[in-house]
Amino acid sequence: MTGTVARVPVVEGQSVTAGTPLIELESSELRAALNQADLAVREAQARVRQLREVQAPVAEQTLRQAEANYEAARLNLVRNRDLFAKGYIGQSVLDEADRAALVAQTQVRSAKQQFASAQPSGSDAAAALAALAQAQALADAARARLAYARIVAPVAGTLIARDVELGDVVMPGKVLMELSPDGETELDLQIDEKNLRLLHLGQPALASADAYAQERFPAQLSYINPGVDAQRGSVEVKLRVSDPPGYLMQDMTVSVDIEVARRNKALLVPADSVHDAQRASPWVLRVDKQRAKRQVVKLGLCSGGLCEVLQGLQEGDLVVPATVGGVADGSRVRTILPSS
Repeated sequence: MTGTVARVPVVEGQSVTAGTPLIELESSELRAALNQADLAVREAQARVRQLREVQAPVAEQTLRQAEANYEAARLNLVRNRDLFAKGYIGQSVLDEADRAALVAQTQVRSAKQQFASAQPSGSDAAAALAALAQAQALADAARARLAYARIVAPVAGTLIARDVELGDVVMPGKVLMELSPDGETELDLQIDEKNLRLLHLGQPALASADAYAQERFPAQLSYINPGVDAQRGSVEVKLRVSDPPGYLMQDMTVSVDIEVARRNKALLVPADSVHDAQRASPWVLRVDKQRAKRQVVKLGLCSGGLCEVLQGLQEGDLVVPATVGGVADGSRVRTILPSS
């Protein structure tokens, strides 16, 4: 909603609990609208009560009186017909008695309709209840609009940014404050989707803040987003930090090493000696009798400039770095061992 800031009872850096007021907007019109809506609810409630306590009993009495009048008119018509047959009264008197009975019968029908309408299942009751429900809905809407004028902390935390002052005009979409919630500390990362197959919940990790690069602290993989960011080709993951260092703050830049697997006595080669490492058939140039020969290999884990070789090489084999130009399959090479 758009409104004018009437009160900002907190300051930047302040710790707050859940429900603490953060911002209050001018709300006199909203309060007046709520009062008007509440009065409409009371009026609708009074209408329902009046229907139950007054209109329904009156309709019942009216029906009884109409039925009594009709019964009297009917008996009078029967007597007049007998008198007319004996010649004691004229046609006009009989016609008047017949008309009175017809009118009384019509009044009974009308009274029955009014009585039925005033019953809990009748149309008047339904209309009154519908009007009450509508008034209550309007009051709820007015109460909800009034609640928008008072912004409270959704959770306990620390106010790390405040971009609003008394008298400011605010509107939807404008960020007014930032609250760093209390509770577990998490690291939010974007991982290349090609590494998704290596990740699973519970994996250990070591992290370091760029501002304190020499200090590392443990973390654990706690969340893997089920969706992939198509624009960046990455997956969001979160790591839980059970014992965060005191210097770790909201929105710090961190670097994380996630341990996706552990191998004992792994056979490793420098990553820069592997050709087509990201394709289905990576290969290396293995030195065999002073010649470079193409050797297809099966790779395991790759990290830190090294790749694990599962098949294709043995311990002690020599490979040619891919960065060395002019060496192809079958080229003659000479091995130069580093001096001790």
